[in-house]
Amino acid sequence: MDIKELQDVAAQVRRDIIRMVHGAASGHPGGSLGCADFLTALYFQIMDIDPAHFTREGAGEDMFFLSNGHITPVLYSVMARRGYFPISELATFRKLHTRLQGHPTPVEGLPGIRIASGSLGQGMSVAIGAALAKKANQDPHLVFALTGDGELQEGQIWEAVMFAGAKKVDNLIVTVDYNGKQIDGPVNAVCNLGRLRAKFEASDWMVLETDGNDMKKCVQTLTLAKTLAHHQKPVVIIMKTEMGKGVDFMEGTHKWHGSAPNDEQAQAALAQLPETLGDY
Repeated sequence: MDIKELQDVAAQVRRDIIRMVHGAASGHPGGSLGCADFLTALYFQIMDIDPAHFTREGAGEDMFFLSNGHITPVLYSVMARRGYFPISELATFRKLHTRLQGHPTPVEGLPGIRIASGSLGQGMSVAIGAALAKKANQDPHLVFALTGDGELQEGQIWEAVMFAGAKKVDNLIVTVDYNGKQIDGPVNAVCNLGRLRAKFEASDWMVLETDGNDMKKCVQTLTLAKTLAHHQKPVVIIMKTEMGKGVDFMEGTHKWHGSAPNDEQAQAALAQLPETLGDY
């Protein structure tokens, strides 16, 4: 896809997010809207995947792990529009006895999901394990993971960071969604992350930075990250995003981290988001 086509997918994904969270009257729209460009670029342009033949083992293809599992609205939308399951299934988001639960789970055999996540701090460790398995199996494909910035306040993250650097897990590309906000307020007010780039570099990671709400920069940075893989160090992308991106009253505040829009708010949000591929 070219950049315009990817932007069209991301625009529709943002509409899906609002409709899903509104329809369920619960969910996490803020971070989902912020990561729409990144996940669209990752699934539609960067990763070597085969949605029609998904396996939990992931042999012979790239793998992705969502560590900040609460942003399922964006993940489900991207996966559905990439062909993992019917787009119409997005209407079942957070409904009882359906596959699209609030946090991802593989229990019901949902294609595209390999682990239950959202208990924060764990996804990077799982991704490292998958990357080591690929090395053991001589599979040259890559493992990608996404974490939140507030999630980096978890101690397990830094154990994983030290381990991956020390063991040269160089088929791993981790992205940090750095929107500066978490459920209780600004990240720096809750627990300042300090000099994040320096922390990763001190643990022997290669560090890139990008604007996660600029599709061209997302594609360029992820492409560069792939060229840096298999060079004795894991790669991390510190990705600046805007929580609630695309909806003016959701941007610039942590209040939409985990709040669903009411009828009037949903209509106002959708009026700002173009329908590019057709609603489900």
